[in-house]
Amino acid sequence: MTISSSSLPRLDQVLCRAHLSVALIAVISSGIALTFAGIYALQAYATQNMQLVARSLSYTVEAAVLFNDKLAVQEALDKVANREDVAVIHITGRDGTTLASWKRPDTGDLFRPDSLLANSVMPKPYEYPVTHDNLSIGLIRLTPHSRVLIEYMITGIGCIIACMLFSTLLALMLSRRMHAGISAPLNILADTAHRVRQYRSFGLRAPKANIAELNQLNQDFNALMDELATWQRHVKSEHDTLAYHANHDSLTGLCNRKVFENELEQAMQEAISSHNAVAVMFMDGDHFKVVNDTYGHGAGDEVLKIMARRISGQFRECDIVARLGGDEFAALIKNINHAEDVKYIAEKIVHQMQSPIVLPNGEIFMCSMTIGMALYPDHASSAQELLSAADEAMYRAKGQCRGNWAIG
Repeated sequence: MTISSSSLPRLDQVLCRAHLSVALIAVISSGIALTFAGIYALQAYATQNMQLVARSLSYTVEAAVLFNDKLAVQEALDKVANREDVAVIHITGRDGTTLASWKRPDTGDLFRPDSLLANSVMPKPYEYPVTHDNLSIGLIRLTPHSRVLIEYMITGIGCIIACMLFSTLLALMLSRRMHAGISAPLNILADTAHRVRQYRSFGLRAPKANIAELNQLNQDFNALMDELATWQRHVKSEHDTLAYHANHDSLTGLCNRKVFENELEQAMQEAISSHNAVAVMFMDGDHFKVVNDTYGHGAGDEVLKIMARRISGQFRECDIVARLGGDEFAALIKNINHAEDVKYIAEKIVHQMQSPIVLPNGEIFMCSMTIGMALYPDHASSAQELLSAADEAMYRAKGQCRGNWAIG
């Protein structure tokens, strides 16, 4: 099953989530650790505070407890208890009877969790003896109050929330900087690779990055693009060479028969639609076989090259000159205004071929060329008919006199 790239998260989103996750985990972990450490410290503080309160209260009520004066004990207890952070104080006599007790009044719904916190977090009730002459005459029992714990918890939670908000903003800022330093170069590299793949633009290159690893990645990508560009040029050169050899004669560089026939078909279609004239000229060298038999094929190849240059020099760039095979040549002449123009070209070619050719061994060879011509629409109505008419005209010219031309 293939997953489309559009359904996958972007790199900047992944980095942003990672930063936020790390920041939140760090803040929450630190907050929990600090909370438990504070609770532990608070328990120790509450225990020590109860010890001090119990010791102070023991000195205050010692005489009243000794004489079992409940009223005096209660008055002393009321004076001390309101100033201390305790929830319940209970004083008993030597025989265990209650002499006085004090309980912090309920302050409303806001502090209802006091009892739960006191039972789960705060220290257990603390007992301290009331002594006289090193003899126990009573007992003080104190239960700690959780008000300080609630204030501490509220403050701690507020600090944790504030730290989470600050860390979130800081993580977003770092994420943006990370995006500029990491995501942006990677996005540029990915976009460049995508355009290279889609448009075959091997000239594209990734820019320099500010991070060593990303810069090395871009350099490797650019080196790969250089190799691909070299490979593409080589392939294109090979393709152009193969295409050239497939469409041209390897000896003279002229078009071959296949290209000539294709060009003729296209020219005929254009001539039919535009009502222009088109001419085909067949040219055959005279006595060429003598060169191969007498001087060898190397001399014959040189003669063919000279003949090809002399023929192609008489035509326009828009015309097509081809070698059909051996010493047979053909020409396609487009956009003809008058038949006299074609005759004039034929006469020039016949004249040019009468010039002597110097062979590689210094020998002089005299050649001539017989030409047959046909025009559309004067002599034919289709490409095949035009070729046949030009071929017949050439053989008719040979029958009359070599080194001559005929038309129609």
